[in-house]
Amino acid sequence: MADAIRADSIEGLFARYGSAYRYLATVTAMMGTISTVLTATIINVALPDIMGAFGMGQDKAQLLSTGFLAAMTGTMLLNAWLVEAVGQRITYLIAMGVFSAASVMGGLATSETLLIAGRILQGCAAGILQPLAMQVIFQVFPPERRGSAMGIYGIGVVLAPALGPTLGGIMVDSFSWRYVFFIALPFSLLGPFLAMLFLPGREGEGPASRFDWPGFGLLTLFLVTLLDGLSNGQREGWLSDAILGDFCLAALSCVAFIAWELWTATPLLNLTLFSRRVFSGAALVAFIFGAGIYGSTYLIPLFVQTIQGYTPTRSGLLLMPAGLILAVVFPIAGRITDRAPPPMIISVGLAVFALSCYLMTDADTDTGFWTFAIWIMVGRIGLGLVLPSLNAGALSALPRKLLGQGSGAINFVRQLGGAFGVNLLSILLAHRSQLYAQAFTATQDGRNSTTGAFLDAANSLLAGGGVAEPARQAAASGYLDQVIALQSQMMGFRESFLAVALVFLVALLPAWLMLERRRA
Repeated sequence: MADAIRADSIEGLFARYGSAYRYLATVTAMMGTISTVLTATIINVALPDIMGAFGMGQDKAQLLSTGFLAAMTGTMLLNAWLVEAVGQRITYLIAMGVFSAASVMGGLATSETLLIAGRILQGCAAGILQPLAMQVIFQVFPPERRGSAMGIYGIGVVLAPALGPTLGGIMVDSFSWRYVFFIALPFSLLGPFLAMLFLPGREGEGPASRFDWPGFGLLTLFLVTLLDGLSNGQREGWLSDAILGDFCLAALSCVAFIAWELWTATPLLNLTLFSRRVFSGAALVAFIFGAGIYGSTYLIPLFVQTIQGYTPTRSGLLLMPAGLILAVVFPIAGRITDRAPPPMIISVGLAVFALSCYLMTDADTDTGFWTFAIWIMVGRIGLGLVLPSLNAGALSALPRKLLGQGSGAINFVRQLGGAFGVNLLSILLAHRSQLYAQAFTATQDGRNSTTGAFLDAANSLLAGGGVAEPARQAAASGYLDQVIALQSQMMGFRESFLAVALVFLVALLPAWLMLERRRA
């Protein structure tokens, strides 16, 4: 029995496979990461087609992104308990099984309810899988090589959403939006086979600690009510009874969750982690990082399809050069992380990404493909510098017994930032676009010479096309309305990009909390 346990442990697997085992285990864990992160953002390029297929409004369509992120955020904290209870191998197999079934469910969905349910189940599985990859890498690589290992991990975390929209766009234009649910299945089917060979079983003996069901329930209530309020507030009114009720319930459940986690002996989220200055600084950066990467990945395809009329394939191809740049930046950033203080590298990365978003505030209908692509590439270089240093810096401050909790917590905070980022940016975009539309419409009267010239030009073109006089007036006015709406949305997008840039500059402050004090 002892031999079997030793053979099933990390030490036993190293003895069986030699030094190559760390790469075999990393590739296995990355199968799950690539599957889930690829799925997280690939849906964005398919949203217009899905909305048309089911007659969904923007609020319901937004749930396909925010529901996934909220579910992923909530289940990330399940990871530490599951690994303790059944081991890394069984945890991986369970999560990949749920993810594969949910992918098939979403791809074959016949109603919007089934579609949204499939996305939420995908998010649940993704939340368990992402921290697992970080745990595996930290266990199989020595401390002096963890920066390089985080570079490998980062390729899956950010390269997948960079290339996902490209693949998704090709699938939507060539086949159907349904294929975006099936594109990750090869990875999710190969992963379990590799897990049976290369992932360790349960480390400890005896019964696992009690699962924190009250904490999980309070956390779920907080996420559901808060994101529901943010998603529906613009439509129902921020001061309506339903929205105020959502926010009050979210606040109460948040306070209750914190109080319970500090009191219970088996917390879902070990809040003592945040008493460590290095880890708490990393958590703040991770929250902003998540908001920025998911928010910008949500905005960019929406901008080029709405404002510039890109097809899903073309909008996906726009992100392809950035994905290729990341493949180069991550290994380099990982090696630098092994040699330089993480706060320094993180700060440079945050500033570079902020610059990228600031450049996007000049985007309009005439912005060229490669101009936009270069702006995105600059931002991805920044992200490539941040992630390896952020993960390595956060977990290096923890003892080995807290790695599971720390990995789940840092991923939880990053995904929570992503869920907030997508929601808040969509609110900002809608609100500012509406304000610009009202302001622009108020200037369109007989005293505005530019408006008169525009209507005269439109009338002349319609007359040349043989359109009758009464129809010309209506068509010219309708065209003016479309131009105003497009210009208003464009200004809303510009301000949204500016907001992301400012938030990333703010993240420079908590980045320097990660500096470790010198010991005498």
